[in-house]
Formats: sequence, structure tokens, C-alpha cells
Amino acid sequence: MTDQPPADAPRGGRRGLFLAVEGGDGAGKSTQADALARWLGEQGYAVRRTREPGGTGLGRSLRELVLHGEDGSVTARAEALIFAADRAHHVATVVRPALEAGEIVITDRYLDSSVAYQGAARELGHGEVRDLSLWAVEGLLPDLTVVLDVSPEQGRLRRGATHDRVEREGDDFHLRVRRGFLDLAGQQPERYLVLDAQEPQPAIESAVRERVRELLERR
Repeated sequence: MTDQPPADAPRGGRRGLFLAVEGGDGAGKSTQADALARWLGEQGYAVRRTREPGGTGLGRSLRELVLHGEDGSVTARAEALIFAADRAHHVATVVRPALEAGEIVITDRYLDSSVAYQGAARELGHGEVRDLSLWAVEGLLPDLTVVLDVSPEQGRLRRGATHDRVEREGDDFHLRVRRGFLDLAGQQPERYLVLDAQEPQPAIESAVRERVRELLERR
């Protein structure tokens, strides 16, 4: 989905701002990404709201293949490679052009999801999976990554009765995902904002806006 910018929204002239919202399944990433996009649009910014996987036509096909196939139908390494392929295409055709046009890009998931899910939870290795994604996106990292921290138990309750192939994994898998995200944030705290996903939605929105406002002021 792409938010149409107001007529007077700033475009071009300088690189935009790249924001990623990450976290385990059921953390509320889409809700917070949508809220942030609306708020920035109200301030007059050109906003590109996107997601991984599924931010492009190719991505939607890959998403269906990986997330809605039978359990065991995609091996761990194939899963990592498919997500990296989606990310390479997404960045080349959506994210980078929007940033070069001066837009603010908000993505629901980015390369940290691959590190947490395939690197940590699938136990393919943090470094290997991160290097694969960095190669795919030619080193492009978000200016800020918001991590919504959720326990496996709370995430399962929030997801309800419908689960894709990854969401159906056990709590031990989702605990490794959670630790993967927190480990990444702990390594570069200046580039992350970690928030408790169980906090009231308005409180989370306020914390995210405050951090983004600081980035915009520095820009």
C-alpha cells in the first residue's frame, strides 16, 4: 500500500528517511506502521508505506509460496534465499527510488526479520543471513528500526485462530525469534527503539513519534 502525499509534501532535493517496524508475529507491527504513516502524512510529508514480503508483485507471489505452503515444503536455506530475493527486488524497485525522491519510507519488516527468523530461529547463523541480506540490498539499512517486543504466548493470543506456515511454529521457535530481535537491538542501540508490545497503543505511538521527530529535526 502506498500513501498518496499531499500536494505540498516535500519531495526531492535530499534523501528521504527509512524506517522499519520489526517484531515477532502478533506484535502489532502493521498497526503501528499504519499509525506512523498517517501521522507523518498529516504533517505534510510524502510517505511510502510498504512491507516485506509482499511490497511488490513479485513479493506477493513469493509470500504466498513461502508462508502458505504446506509445513516442511520450503527448507530453511531456501526460505532465507527467497526472502533475500524479495528484499533485493523490493529495495531496487520501491524503497530506494522513494528515498531518492525525498520520501519517508516505512516498511513492515526488513532484513532484521531474516536474521531473527532464519538466522536465529532456523539456526542458520546470524552473520551468514545478515550478510546475505546486506548483499541483496547493497548495504541499505534503516535510519531507525522500531522493535515491538512480544512474548511467544502473547503473540499467539493476538494472532487468533489463523496462522501461516511460520506462525504455526512452536513457542521455542518464536522465543528464538524474540531473542534474535533483542540481540540485534542490543548491538546498535542508537539505531533501534525497543518497545513493549503490550503497552497501550497510544503510548507506543507516542514513543515512536518522539523518536521519529528527533530524526526529522536532525535532517
